Amino acid sequence: MEINNSPSGKVWKRFRKNKMAFAGLLFILLMVLMGILGYLITPDQTPYANTMHLQLSNKKPGRSFDFLIISRNKDIKKVNFLERMLFGQEADFKSIPVTAYREEGNKVYAREYIGDDEQAEESVYPLLEKENRYRQTFWLGTDIYGRDLLSRLIIGIRVSLSVGLMAVLISLFIGISLGALSGYFGGKIDAAISWFMNVIWSLPSLLLVIAISFALGKGFWQIFIAVGLSTWVDVSRLVRGQVMALKQVEFVEASKALGFSTSRTIIKHILPNIAGPILVVASANFASAILLETGLSFLGFGAQPPMPSWGSMIKEHYGYIIMDAAYLAILPGLSIMITVYAFNLLAIGLRDAFDVKSQNISV
Repeated sequence: MEINNSPSGKVWKRFRKNKMAFAGLLFILLMVLMGILGYLITPDQTPYANTMHLQLSNKKPGRSFDFLIISRNKDIKKVNFLERMLFGQEADFKSIPVTAYREEGNKVYAREYIGDDEQAEESVYPLLEKENRYRQTFWLGTDIYGRDLLSRLIIGIRVSLSVGLMAVLISLFIGISLGALSGYFGGKIDAAISWFMNVIWSLPSLLLVIAISFALGKGFWQIFIAVGLSTWVDVSRLVRGQVMALKQVEFVEASKALGFSTSRTIIKHILPNIAGPILVVASANFASAILLETGLSFLGFGAQPPMPSWGSMIKEHYGYIIMDAAYLAILPGLSIMITVYAFNLLAIGLRDAFDVKSQNISV
C-alpha cells in the first residue's frame, strides 16, 4: 500500500496543506540543525561563546575590528571534531583590538582600541611566529561584555530546545502514566489521581517551577525536572479522557477476553489510538516549556552564567531598550517569540491533520 493511502500518509498529506504549520516545522528543523552544529557555525567557537573584549562593549551590528594576537598558550589541547561541535574549542591565544599596527624587527608597535573617539598610546608587543593578526566582523553586534551576540544567540538555541525536549519527555512519561491509570481503572484510583491533577492545575506554572527550582537548586539539569514536573497535567487530563472513552470499545473488550494483561491492553491497544491528540499537546507543551525556561533564566533560576540563554540575555540588556542599543534585548526576545510561534503553528497543524478539533485540547 502506498504511504499516501496509509493513515500516517493521509495525516502527512493534510499537514502539508497547512502552509503556516509546514513553515513552522521547517523553521523548527532549521533551529534543530543550528543547535546540533553549534560551535561549528558560530564566529566565536570558545566554550559558551564567552570571549570578552570589554573595549568592544555594545558595538552596533556589522562592525568589524582588527585584532592583534599578543600571546599564545601551547598547553591548550586541540579537541576533535565532535568535541568541538558539542563543547567548543578553548582559544590558545590572547588578543586585543587595535587601531594601528606596525612591525620593526622582532617587535610589534600597536595602538589598542579603547573607543571610537579616543586613541591609545602606542604599545610594544613581541612579534609572534605564524599569523599574529586577524579581523572579525560582529554581524549582530556585541553585548555589554564585548562578546559576539550572534554566537551566543546560536548557542542559546541549544538551551531552549534541550529544555523543551527533556521537559516534554518528562511530562509525557508522567502524564501518560497517571492519565492512563486514572482513565482505565476509575473508582478510587481515578478520584485520587484527579484530585492530585486538580491541585497541580490550580497552581500558576511559573510559581510552581520556581518552587521546584528552589527545592532542587539552580542549574541546567534542574530546569529539565522543574519544567517537566509543571507541564504534565495537560497530558494527563487528555489521556484520562481518551482512555475512558476507548476502554469500552470492541477491540479493548476483545483484548480483555483474550487474557491480555492490563499493561499490554493500555500500551499496545489504547495508547496508539490516541497518539494524535498526545502529539498535539506535546507540541503546545514544548512552546510552554521554552517560555518557562526563558522566564526562569530572566529571574536568575535558569541557566547560570556564562552559559548563554535567551532569557538571561534579555535580563542583562533589557535596560538598553530605551537607549540606542535596544537590539541587545530585542534580538533574543524575537528569537523566543518566533520559536514559540513556530511550535504553536505546529500544534495547530497537527490538530487539523489528526482531525482532533472536537477533543478538549488547548493549543
